[in-house]
Amino acid sequence: MPEMNKKRLLFVAEAATLAHVARPLALSASVDRTRFELEFACAPRSHWLLQHFPGPVHGLDSVDAAHFIAALAQGKPLYDETMLDGYVRDDLALLDAVRPDAVVGDFRLSLSVSARLAGVPYLTISNGYWSPHWRPRRYPVPSLPLTRVLPIPIAGPLFRMVRPSAFALHCRPLNRVRRSHGLPGLGSDLRRVYTDADRVMYADVPELFPGARMPSHHQFIGPALWSPPFPVPAWWDRLDGARPVVYVTLGSSGQARLLVQALEALSTLDVVLIASTAGAAIPGGLPANVLVAPYLPGDAAAARASLVVCNGGSPTSQQALAAGVPVIGIADNLDQYLNMGTIEAAGAGATLRADRFDGAALRAMAQEMLRGDGHRAAAGKVARWFADAQCGPRFGAILDDLLH
Repeated sequence: MPEMNKKRLLFVAEAATLAHVARPLALSASVDRTRFELEFACAPRSHWLLQHFPGPVHGLDSVDAAHFIAALAQGKPLYDETMLDGYVRDDLALLDAVRPDAVVGDFRLSLSVSARLAGVPYLTISNGYWSPHWRPRRYPVPSLPLTRVLPIPIAGPLFRMVRPSAFALHCRPLNRVRRSHGLPGLGSDLRRVYTDADRVMYADVPELFPGARMPSHHQFIGPALWSPPFPVPAWWDRLDGARPVVYVTLGSSGQARLLVQALEALSTLDVVLIASTAGAAIPGGLPANVLVAPYLPGDAAAARASLVVCNGGSPTSQQALAAGVPVIGIADNLDQYLNMGTIEAAGAGATLRADRFDGAALRAMAQEMLRGDGHRAAAGKVARWFADAQCGPRFGAILDDLLH
């Protein structure tokens, strides 16, 4: 039983990618433990990230990264009706066992059903570019089967033409599960499916989303920055600062096969490259100015860098921008393209296509950013926005408003 007057929070992460575990973990670290008891649930394969979590940790099945990446690459729905039904059953058993006062989810779409059936207030973590209350200037075409056979100038307009129908297809499984449990459907806009909750918390800053008109239960809380407590490699202290440092990582859901190509392209610059393989084997035969480790503390690596090259996803790009460092995103899926679109609009980065990777283009783009001041100045401006965001206090205020 919870201690007298303490509320119990349950954090639930869909462990298909590291980001969906990292963000709720970052928020949990900001919670006042004199007022709240904390519990966390995610797939057992991610429990190594929770070794210092100050409360019970529960196992909860979720799709693996391989399924997630394959579905994105094919443009298919990430979940089918059977999978989501199983998720709902698992969620309900967990909620019944834990009996939380509120549940905080990150991309656990089934909580749209289970939390409502259990009568538990539900908060979700998302990104501003998935809000149904903000629209990008245009939807870029991600890496899809059609981009492998059509030129981008043709594939792009075709994708934008069929996007509403594609979004509707991706909404269908959750809508059917909701209706089977007596809940209304959420329509055909995928952004509503991704952000259906009693409170929606965008781990972004509003300055990157001009024109957004959020309802009161949708709020920007600022980046939920977190980095695994990895030890630095032996070569870390040999970085002497004589040459600019470029930090390269394509993350757990990026195009890892491009890492060596990116490193080889950048190694001809007068820089030191530090790279993380995100747990994959360290490649051999790399140039002398390339230093690689399976994992690096991303916040510290970004802080030492003059430029960050990543897959364009929000976790690493936000670490870079928090340090005032510009970003090149080698983007693959729509989430990465949408994220980089906001960074490009702010002048703090640029995007390359993973399915049209060109080492010479990457090298030229990096050289321009390292020589000029424009992107760094813009990244510094974003860093000030991030510093003012105060993610932890904003999360605390939302909890107070929801629970009291």
